Amino acid sequence: MIAVPNVSEGRDPAILEAIAGAFTAAGAQLLHSSRDADHHRAVFTLAGEPGRLAEAVAAGAAEAVARIDITAHAGEHPRVGAIDVAPIVHLDAARRGAACAEALILAQLLGDLGLPVLLYGALGGGRTRAELRRGDLGDRLESGALVPDAGPARLHPTAGAVLVAARPPLAAFNVVIAAPLATARDIAARIREGGEEGLPGVRALGLGLRRAGAVQVSTNIEDLEGVRPADVVAAVGRHARVLRAELVAPAPRAAHEGIDVPFEAPPPLEDLL
Repeated sequence: MIAVPNVSEGRDPAILEAIAGAFTAAGAQLLHSSRDADHHRAVFTLAGEPGRLAEAVAAGAAEAVARIDITAHAGEHPRVGAIDVAPIVHLDAARRGAACAEALILAQLLGDLGLPVLLYGALGGGRTRAELRRGDLGDRLESGALVPDAGPARLHPTAGAVLVAARPPLAAFNVVIAAPLATARDIAARIREGGEEGLPGVRALGLGLRRAGAVQVSTNIEDLEGVRPADVVAAVGRHARVLRAELVAPAPRAAHEGIDVPFEAPPPLEDLL
């Protein structure tokens, strides 16, 4: 079983080492980690046994809560909390039920840390991360317009909230272009699901990365059977010259296929298990 917690810290290696150490000390295997200073975010890919994996993610989350102050956070990636999202990943339909059970256990453990927990995806009635991040989350919780699935009905004072799901593998895929930020934002609006050239299951943002000196179309590809990263490269390339692309975290081998631009990626998920 796999978990992919995303943490709102991408600049301080000591903090990330402490969080990673908490994950592994509690029984998870760290398959991969990445961090980005502009996004100010780190992504951990963990493996663990059912029952123990939720406890390991919660142990790392406790370390994140202790060390990260979301009120002082400034980064390009949208976020609601110190440990921003914590999905449990099922690699096939046969393991979906076990992943759902693990995600619900994890939600309760994160709620016990004083974090309001909001389910998204199938466990959340189909609502998306973007919907949950929209507007003032604190006001929505305190007014009762949004009811947490676990934990208190108010933001943690320094660690915010956390989003939890059980989902299949996705591809966090970034494309760097030779164009201004306005063009990246226009491309993102066009290619995301619901856009003029919308790719199904694709979420997209146009971002300017000051530290990296780059302009990026940042995507999550949530339906890898319908859309591959190569399709995103082609869609972006119709509007701007693509310089390079990257996968942020391990994804299935099929996500690596057919990309015809300089490409950075961790090993395929199948090779790590």
